[in-house]
Amino acid sequence: MRQGHEHLVQTVIAERDRLFSRRGLLVGGAKLGIGGAVALAIAGSPRFNLTEVLAQEMDFEDDIAVLNYALTLEHLEYSFYRDGIDQYDLGTDPFGNSIFEFMTQIRDHEKAHVDTLTSVINDLGGEPVEEATYDFGYTDAVSFRMTAAALENTGVSAYDGAARFIKDAGLLTAAGSIVAVEARHAAYLNVITGVPAAPDSFETAKSKAEILEIAGPFIVA
Repeated sequence: MRQGHEHLVQTVIAERDRLFSRRGLLVGGAKLGIGGAVALAIAGSPRFNLTEVLAQEMDFEDDIAVLNYALTLEHLEYSFYRDGIDQYDLGTDPFGNSIFEFMTQIRDHEKAHVDTLTSVINDLGGEPVEEATYDFGYTDAVSFRMTAAALENTGVSAYDGAARFIKDAGLLTAAGSIVAVEARHAAYLNVITGVPAAPDSFETAKSKAEILEIAGPFIVA
């Protein structure tokens, strides 16, 4: 199990580098875990089944579905930092700053995103998706930093891919304010993992199916 997750992290990082910098940092392939796919599919819409999720472009039913999709990813990111940030000596970044302190700030940002999305979904009469159980597969400080970078870059692509489905202009502006912060997280984590902060001139948006394939295996229940 642990080896499989390490391979997954390598695959996510390799895909990120292939798309943005064309520098094949690591290579590999990973298959979508059924449990993870179901969990993320539920976040998109309670009426989706797995076959429909994987076979279609998967337009979102409404703004609440988009927000729950975002909340699923924010739960993923927040729990990653909350449960793992104290496990290793993360060292200092190239500028002499404590990586732990900077990641603590990122953790607090993700918590704020979770709380805000949950509140907005409730205000709109929806039911916020709950946090799942995760296995991120990191084994040391290096793999923890690499996983953090992979998650943040994936999150930016997910927000960009889902933004066009938001109908309420106010919600679109709010989502834009979140993805801007996520992009700053990704840029910092790119730097501390040896990748250019902004590898390309344009971000590559990913569909829900593509995000499912990357993030699904981290979700175990």
